[in-house]
Amino acid sequence: MKLYHGSNIEIERIDLSRCKPFKDFGRGFYLTEIELQAKQMASRTALIFGGEPRLATFEFDMQRATEDDTLKIKFFNEPNKEWALFIMNNRSRTNGCNGHDYDIVIGPVADDNIATLFRNFEDEIIDLDMLVNGLKYNKTSSQYLFHTTKSLKYLVKL
Repeated sequence: MKLYHGSNIEIERIDLSRCKPFKDFGRGFYLTEIELQAKQMASRTALIFGGEPRLATFEFDMQRATEDDTLKIKFFNEPNKEWALFIMNNRSRTNGCNGHDYDIVIGPVADDNIATLFRNFEDEIIDLDMLVNGLKYNKTSSQYLFHTTKSLKYLVKL
């Protein structure tokens, strides 16, 4: 399957040490199967950090990855309580943002509207059920996190 990464620099090779912490699924290399989403991320990143929007395309061998018994993959099919708590744990600056040992995590993106819901939950303005209910009405998009060097062998830059 084709996956896309939007950036403000050309991606020659993936360097996990350059990846930023406190993201939805933790520190790692993020991609999406939605080309437009990646292009929008490239434009946003270039606007914030300078440079030119760049789109990198990769082939992900999901079948081989899922057949690899040594690879730990987590799938979130939809926003739910487990997904919300997972994201809040990874975004938390108090727990070191390495709250999992998955090699690859696949699921919806928590956009800015969803981030507001998370803050309301953390501030105890809403409870977990209200948080999850609010997530159902937000349009979500996809993200694939490659969290470990071992996971990268299933990605080929096109």
